[in-house]
Amino acid sequence: MNETTGVLLTLLTLTLVKATPIIYAALGGVVSERSGVINIGLEGMMAAGAFTAVAATSATGSPVIGLIAGIAAGAFFGWILGFAATKFKVDQIVAGTGINLICAGGAAYGLVILFNQPGASPQVNSLGNAFWLLVALAFLVAALLHWVLYATPWGLRVRACGENPAAVKDAKLDPLALRLYSVVLSGALAGLGGAFLSIGEVNLYSDGMTAGRGFIALAALIFGRWTPFGATGAALFFGFFEALQYVLQGKAAWLPADAMQALPYVAALFAIAGLVGKVRAPAADGVPY
Repeated sequence: MNETTGVLLTLLTLTLVKATPIIYAALGGVVSERSGVINIGLEGMMAAGAFTAVAATSATGSPVIGLIAGIAAGAFFGWILGFAATKFKVDQIVAGTGINLICAGGAAYGLVILFNQPGASPQVNSLGNAFWLLVALAFLVAALLHWVLYATPWGLRVRACGENPAAVKDAKLDPLALRLYSVVLSGALAGLGGAFLSIGEVNLYSDGMTAGRGFIALAALIFGRWTPFGATGAALFFGFFEALQYVLQGKAAWLPADAMQALPYVAALFAIAGLVGKVRAPAADGVPY
């Protein structure tokens, strides 16, 4: 294997790994926004999933239990957002931002309470090579979600909630319940993405380890036109630029390290800027009912 082939293989592998948590969060965003609820809280739900996965793994010694706990944590905060958006009709942007702040601050405080050290947790058992199953699962979930949204009655109802919830009500269905279930599922997927970061890629939780991936996931779902396959493709696009910074380290000494670290964020910025006015969100997205 020559050097060029080795670099390309490394770039491909890293792209898949770096894109996986973004894929999970972006798919969560798709199902939430298709139901009409803007999920700005994806970043916080990822952080909650990442921290809870490490805490549960530390307590039980089982990364599988940690993974389940991380999913549950994301679903819990998804329920909070969904309940606030449907029951109290609060501003969804404000509620999601609150979740981001609570989860980030709560995880930082939890490090001190549970592990008696700030900044990062001790190392725990990780998923090891089994994390590749989660990489493959991300694409399977994308295909499954596409089928559910476009080929099942439940998916039709969810999409109808995002376009015209009054019509769903006229059909003797409960649009608020559908929205709530959708946001809980959204949180669970984001929590899975966070757990992948903390006990899949590495074996600990550190402050800020989500590093804006929840917001990049929001960019991915917009770039992907609120579709599962589109969001997955966009997540791979952003994952490529995140992987590229690692490949370029040591090979492009003339490029400042800060510039390399900014690559995925710059890519997200340009992607969204180029789409302004060219894509349409679900008609009732972000509109309380």
